[in-house]
Amino acid sequence: MNTFEKIYEVVKTIPKGSVATYGWVADRAGNPRWSRVVGYALHVNPEPGIIPCHRVLTRKGETAPAFAFGGEDVQRKLLEAEGIEFRPDGTVDLERFAVWNR
Repeated sequence: MNTFEKIYEVVKTIPKGSVATYGWVADRAGNPRWSRVVGYALHVNPEPGIIPCHRVLTRKGETAPAFAFGGEDVQRKLLEAEGIEFRPDGTVDLERFAVWNR
């Protein structure tokens, strides 16, 4: 399995209504230093309907500034449709919605 495939397998484990960070995905995929690689992999996601890349956020709980499948607002809308709530500053409360706290 190549690096991107490992990343995609981890992202597939993030359940609806939960989020993860690039760093969390990188760590679970085998290397905590792969955060940027996670971003690259998600940007070329071969199966957007199967690999839920919209559930991956920055370490601060922010959406991706260049969400590959329609822009930043699309990522937020997809998350809100799954029950994820955003703070007034546009971030997600990782203590409440992160996969590792559920």
